[in-house]
Amino acid sequence: MEAKEKDLKSIVREKYSQIARQDKQENEASCCGSCGCSNEVTRIMSDDYSTLDGYQPEADLGLGCGLPTRFARIQPGDVVVDLGSGAGNDCFVARHQTGETGKVIGLDFTPEMIEKARANAQKLGFQNVQFILGDIEQMPLEDATADVVISNCVLNLVPNKQQVFREIYRVLKPGGHFSISDVVLEGTLREAIRRSAEMYAGCVSGAMQKEAYLQLMREQGFEQITIQQQKPIHIPDDILLREAGESGLQAYQESGAGIWSITVYAEKPVKQTCGCGGCA
Repeated sequence: MEAKEKDLKSIVREKYSQIARQDKQENEASCCGSCGCSNEVTRIMSDDYSTLDGYQPEADLGLGCGLPTRFARIQPGDVVVDLGSGAGNDCFVARHQTGETGKVIGLDFTPEMIEKARANAQKLGFQNVQFILGDIEQMPLEDATADVVISNCVLNLVPNKQQVFREIYRVLKPGGHFSISDVVLEGTLREAIRRSAEMYAGCVSGAMQKEAYLQLMREQGFEQITIQQQKPIHIPDDILLREAGESGLQAYQESGAGIWSITVYAEKPVKQTCGCGGCA
């Protein structure tokens, strides 16, 4: 691993260790852990989970950018893996959907998050939810473990997204699928605009162009790739004005470029091909 990637991972781990020690209100007010908050809005990324069955408020740190469990087509008895599981929010919703006969595995590389999630699961008395410390670029899971993989605003923080999709493909069972919420870009953001966006929402810093993001899935062999939800992430004007000025803000608004939260679904084929004619 390159030194730059190691440095980025260390920064992310330290940031989310701090977030694990804060409450939801602090995390929402800090705008994904950044320091450039606006007086217009505090909650730009996370969606409202309160209407979903299985929701546990104490596990919701307000860090997501979508509702992947709403779209993940989880069935009773499924094995579900949540990448970057945090305090367990999506895992507990998934657990309601997969039921007592299923299993949910949360994977996170921040020890403080794992500790918090395990404490939540123990308090709730859930026996079929497991939290594992590990890196989603090298998952400590066997091949063909999961029926469903979910993730919420995590891949944008990972240096090697191609490797993550390779690992998702490996741990999914043939015919399994994923539903992932993440942050992507469309069009070219001027440096001042991008800088101000990153100050306001740290989750933007690792975001890829949307088409390049989807192409990583195609290259890995995923099929039926579908955008289940897409919504714009609006950076408040007062934040943009600080860095870009009036002319920069106007140019951005007229450019058609933007930052989006998307939830993407894709399937691992039932039969894989490797050119040898014998793969199943």
